Amino acid sequence: MIRRDDLTGLVLAGGRGSRMRGCDKGLEPFLGRPLAAHAGAVLRGHVSELLISANRHLGAYAALADRVVEDIASGYQGPLMGLYSGLRAARTPWLVVVPCDAPALPLSLVSRLVETIGEGDIAVAHDGRRAHPVVALVRVALADDLARCLAEGERKVEAWQARHARVWVDVSDCPEAFANLNTDAERQRLAQALGGEASPT
Repeated sequence: MIRRDDLTGLVLAGGRGSRMRGCDKGLEPFLGRPLAAHAGAVLRGHVSELLISANRHLGAYAALADRVVEDIASGYQGPLMGLYSGLRAARTPWLVVVPCDAPALPLSLVSRLVETIGEGDIAVAHDGRRAHPVVALVRVALADDLARCLAEGERKVEAWQARHARVWVDVSDCPEAFANLNTDAERQRLAQALGGEASPT
């Protein structure tokens, strides 16, 4: 059984934010808190340490996590590099990863991932229609394999995950919770659906 002390949490917030005016998406306000704070709240209490993968505004992110982890390689190489950097930084056998731009993730997420992993190496949330590769539980021992994969030029999270014993975690009861907020309009719509308004940028 995977326990809290076996788990490190990672919020991916190291992207360019190209679809949101190049802003640092994880720090965008949403219902009174930065987006990354909402993502981190889903992991807090379920993991022994909370990390945020970030490549700018490190001081702001430091207030939201136990540690901030920069990408090992420069150049904004995408979420797979952020995941790799988190795996290298983790001090536990397992890493739970979530994106910074999904503020409505269920509080039961970590327990669902842990209960489903079984003998697998990676557990990935699946809403019944599509998988969400950056909402996952990953065995930290896979870091060396991911390093080789990155060296070969792979940058797609799903393609790397498919190399391993992967299981799907059924989240079809709340598919809307896994929507990523890629635009200001999406942010406003979700805020209104949750009973509030996204703060102005």
